[in-house]
Amino acid sequence: MSFPLLTATAVLPAVGAIVTAAVPAARRTGAKWLALGFSLATLVLAAIIVVRFDPGGERYQLTESHAWIKDFGVRYELGVDGIAVALIGLTALLIPFIIAAGWHDADPLEDVNPNRRWRPTQGFFALILGVEAMVVLSFEATDVFLFYIFFEAMLIPMYFLIGGFGDRAHAHGEEEAARQRSYAAVKFLLYNLVGGLIMLAAVIGLYAATAHQLGTGTFSLQEILQARAAGKLHFATTTERWLFLGFFFAFAVKAPLWPLHTWLPNAMGESTAPVAVLITAVVDKVGTFAMLRYCLQLFPEASKWATPVIVVLAVIGIIYGALLAIGQRDIKRLVAYASISHFGFIILGIFVMTTQGQAGATLYMVNHGISTAALMLVAGFLIGRRGSRLIADFGGVQKVAPVLAGTFLVGGLATLSLPGLAPFVSEFLVLVGTFSRYPALGIVATVGIVLAALYVLILYQRTMTGPVKAGIHGMPDLRVRELLVVAPLIALLLFLGVYPKPVTDIVNPAVKQTLSDVHKTDPKPAVEAVK
Repeated sequence: MSFPLLTATAVLPAVGAIVTAAVPAARRTGAKWLALGFSLATLVLAAIIVVRFDPGGERYQLTESHAWIKDFGVRYELGVDGIAVALIGLTALLIPFIIAAGWHDADPLEDVNPNRRWRPTQGFFALILGVEAMVVLSFEATDVFLFYIFFEAMLIPMYFLIGGFGDRAHAHGEEEAARQRSYAAVKFLLYNLVGGLIMLAAVIGLYAATAHQLGTGTFSLQEILQARAAGKLHFATTTERWLFLGFFFAFAVKAPLWPLHTWLPNAMGESTAPVAVLITAVVDKVGTFAMLRYCLQLFPEASKWATPVIVVLAVIGIIYGALLAIGQRDIKRLVAYASISHFGFIILGIFVMTTQGQAGATLYMVNHGISTAALMLVAGFLIGRRGSRLIADFGGVQKVAPVLAGTFLVGGLATLSLPGLAPFVSEFLVLVGTFSRYPALGIVATVGIVLAALYVLILYQRTMTGPVKAGIHGMPDLRVRELLVVAPLIALLLFLGVYPKPVTDIVNPAVKQTLSDVHKTDPKPAVEAVK
């Protein structure tokens, strides 16, 4: 029996969460190092997955399959394609940076003010590792029911990370901060629970439909795809559309797609910067990933039927998120609305049903994770120094902390997809794929690039340039730990900006197979090339 690499990659952070949580309260520094050690060990296993994965081989590799709940056709079934491999790598890569960036975010509050409440350091890092384990399993699962369990289970640790370990930089005092954190956590939970419950109904419907036609119900993605390819399984048009809508609604909430996005600015605004990165760079990617794996593969005809509405919603999200980002006064909420705009690009790329669009969307998931982590973590360092998230409280930072200002600028330029930085390649591919099938929507989506330049450059101008404001004098520059967090992310943005081939080589075969599932080919050019 071969080593269960996929299981080990998910179990290791789960074990780390338990061990970290069990560390005595007096040894909180030890808990931090334990959490960091387990996250780095998980990164090693993820790297082994990347190395062992053969882009030209079977669609799903490193598979594991074991009977679990036989009476209901539920199996413990794992497997990865190129898209899953890229996102597992992204998750495992970001978690150590998230932990290192949040090194002091959960220190006991009485260290700062004896009258403020205590927060368990161990719990903070244990919850982050718990989220990592569930996200990795979500990317690995090829049993729909198994995926659903972890898709929903990750809400629990995220709820406590948002509500219990929120941002300390609040303008209206600890009591109001606690109220806002509670509101943001509950809103996050309710939105995603409603989406999950609707998906559960669709999951049950999928089982009933397979049982009706195959004689035995199944949740196995591979069994369903094989049965359909063999002509043994065919969903009625109405049935397929309802099942698609049940799955897509849950994924659109998680993604988040306009108008189901409203929980994200609250959740990111009230979280610590590392948790905000965990939300948008890691957890939300499960939604867009699931659109590719489940919506398009299980329900190809319904996906094509819903495409016109979805691409319009995606373009609205691009423009809406960018416009609201321009008007924000809060740094973290600005990044949140920028992410809504970026997720619009990702979803647009998925549903334009072209090779360039879907390859760009998958690459965008990876690049957005890295660029958002770089920008938000530096913003967190900036906010922690000033004790405020308000843009108006900053000014002249580049004169007193030039390295901090420089890294903030690079993160911002990556966010606006400057050529030479990683997000440019993915955004360009999405737009090329969109123009080839929906030129009018491509023109509107391009406006989002102009708006992105506005909100990023306005943010930089107001916080980093001009006269040094009160409270900025004496602000320390980035420390060694902070540089160790930011420098590798910036290096990755530069590397993937000029050489994205390592990622595209992994994801392109999976993208082509997904397009084949929905029976779509790239549009022929209006003018044939001269031979």
